[in-house]
Amino acid sequence: MLSPYPDSIRRDVETLWRYHRVDDELREVDVAVGLGSHDPGVPVYAAQLYHRGLFPLVVFTGANAPTTVERFPAGEAVHFRRIAMENGMPDEAILMEPRATNTVENIHFTQDVLSVHGAKPRSVLLVSRPYQQRRAREIAKRHWPEVDIACTGAQQDLDTYVASINDPRRVVDMLVGDTQRLDLQGKSGEIARQEIPQEVRDAFERLVQAGYTNRLIQ
Repeated sequence: MLSPYPDSIRRDVETLWRYHRVDDELREVDVAVGLGSHDPGVPVYAAQLYHRGLFPLVVFTGANAPTTVERFPAGEAVHFRRIAMENGMPDEAILMEPRATNTVENIHFTQDVLSVHGAKPRSVLLVSRPYQQRRAREIAKRHWPEVDIACTGAQQDLDTYVASINDPRRVVDMLVGDTQRLDLQGKSGEIARQEIPQEVRDAFERLVQAGYTNRLIQ
């Protein structure tokens, strides 16, 4: 497969891609949480894991963001539910949380939805876009400390994933943005302080200098 990135940035993109993936060992859990994003592969993968018997219930969470409103005009959670059902998930196995606009809200509003339905999970599997995993897991651990948290994303390499999204620049912008947010949230105390390897910091800085700044917090 032809690389979607020039040699000048390819290694740095790979560095951030590998760092943000955690791919916890898959095991049976009480509930899965499908985190909203621009990535329609999230509900497809969630449906695959449901059919493997890893959980009886999933909550799809997400409203809209500038990066998703054109792709999912009815909201991320709404579209994710539709996609999951197209991939064989039954309606009764799906709950929706359609208000969250960031990852912290994803967790808090999902807790509210589960509480309304009388669900008190002891174990949760976060299903996210592949490179959102590290930050999502850290946020969930801080804001849902009584629950055993694991995180996973579709098992794709970088090139296959970018081909499925068909937006190479967005992927790099999101990787750079997630790296910055992970660092800032660790420093602010919103999540545990992060020990980001120097090679990751260097790759981040080079990509910023290369102009991949659309998702940076100014």
